[in-house]
Amino acid sequence: MASNPYNARGVWVIFISIVLAGMLAIVPLPDWLEIWRPKWIALVVIYWVIALPHRVGLMSAWLIGFFVDVLEGSLLGLNAMTLTIVAYVALSLYQRMRMFTPLQQSITVLMLVAVHQLFVFWVLTATSQNTAADLSFVTPAVSSALLWPLVFILLRSWRRGFNVY
Repeated sequence: MASNPYNARGVWVIFISIVLAGMLAIVPLPDWLEIWRPKWIALVVIYWVIALPHRVGLMSAWLIGFFVDVLEGSLLGLNAMTLTIVAYVALSLYQRMRMFTPLQQSITVLMLVAVHQLFVFWVLTATSQNTAADLSFVTPAVSSALLWPLVFILLRSWRRGFNVY
């Protein structure tokens, strides 16, 4: 009997990684470190989109975005929209990103998370909810890009260890 390539174990590995990223997204940090908090969920979505584009795509990013909206108490649909945009760009680049060096991947992740942050900043400003007076909203993109190689290696070893394909 042939094994099903879309096994249930794979779904749980992806789901648990998203939940762990959500936990990292809301863990309390000191005020001086808060502006440097990486966008953990965006990193996990980017990884799964480039690693398994046939399993994690735009609909998954949209649902994960609604999860983030509820988790963070933000404007409903804001993160759903921005994560879908990030997933779309990552999906269109996934074959190239697989061939990139870790530095090139980090630069691409920097741009993807910066686009995410820019859209969030733009919507919050348009709805008069923005409190940032400077460009500090971009610092999570820098910290996310710096952590990308570690996240990539960790999730890849987890994916291979649990045979998620």
